[in-house]
Amino acid sequence: MAERLRSLARRWTGATPVLAVVLLAFVWGRSLPVPVVAVTSVVLAGAVLSAVHHAEVIAHRVGEPFGSLVLAVAVTVIEVALIVTLMAEGGAKGPVLARDTVFAAVMITCNGIVGLCLTLAALRHRLAVFQSEGAGSALATVGTLATLSLVLPRFTTSRRGPQFSSSQLVFAAVASLALYGLFVTTQTIRHREFFLPVSRGDGAFGGGEAGGGEAGGDGGHPEPPSRRRAWTSLLLLACALVGVVGLAKSVSHAIESGVTSVGLPHAVVGVIIALLVLLPESIAATRAARRDQVQTSLNLALGSAMASIGLTVPAVAVASFWMSGPLVLGLGPTHMVLLALTLVVGTLTVVPGRATLLQGGVHLVLFAAYLELAVTP
Repeated sequence: MAERLRSLARRWTGATPVLAVVLLAFVWGRSLPVPVVAVTSVVLAGAVLSAVHHAEVIAHRVGEPFGSLVLAVAVTVIEVALIVTLMAEGGAKGPVLARDTVFAAVMITCNGIVGLCLTLAALRHRLAVFQSEGAGSALATVGTLATLSLVLPRFTTSRRGPQFSSSQLVFAAVASLALYGLFVTTQTIRHREFFLPVSRGDGAFGGGEAGGGEAGGDGGHPEPPSRRRAWTSLLLLACALVGVVGLAKSVSHAIESGVTSVGLPHAVVGVIIALLVLLPESIAATRAARRDQVQTSLNLALGSAMASIGLTVPAVAVASFWMSGPLVLGLGPTHMVLLALTLVVGTLTVVPGRATLLQGGVHLVLFAAYLELAVTP
């Protein structure tokens, strides 16, 4: 019976990404009636769950932190393509689209996903345990990238408004790529041990050995999938993520109409789309936290925030040279305060290498504050 259920699950997670891409080909760029929106939403949810499944298959094959990196980069690359496509369409939101999307990703990952994962781990295991060296270096990189790309444009004077001049934009793009590349090298080659899940061992929470299997588990380590299955999952993961981002864009007009009908600000649409796009990472991170692999959760959350900035800014910098209109990157005062508070709280959270229910609650309150200010600015 169990083998039959596993076989059914494999067929379902294999067929859904293909179905999502086929449906995307039919609905892309069209105005959708309500029944089609409902069907699209169901397929979108299935694609999200399929993406999480295939990401975990790949992670089991290649090990941490490579598995988290695959999912974070894959989602971000497709998200960047979506941002550039929407910017090319023009419209009132075009100049600020990249800024709003990147900032939404930072708030969702650094407060929403991190807070939820810390809360789940603390409730289940009393303390959320992770490696302060890995989480701290990731947070430092996110803070540097966010400040260089989203805060400095508000204070530069070479161009009117919260914009970079051409040379400043090139510098921000090169610096973003350089920092992201340096972090990936540190994470996967130079100091990979800092980003592996922590074994609680005999209570040495801060400096226990890193384990790549079922942290704090019962000692069972299932065999990794075959190379053929891993490559198949990689292909299906790509299809699933294309479906997730594309279908999210397709239902965005329905979301926008719903947001407008209830009198909410247009910025709420960007938040909803970002939540949908980041849903695969959110589910994968929370599942890792429930298994007491909080370091994997932080790898996913902070890695997604870093990739969102480190890949989006260079992409929109290149695109801005052939697209008309300004590129506004500077945050407003309210969002700068939220970003500063997030970085301060995040630093205090990761330095000890373990967190309680309180720290998780603080991050979730910050995320709730961001959502509240998006609804009522």
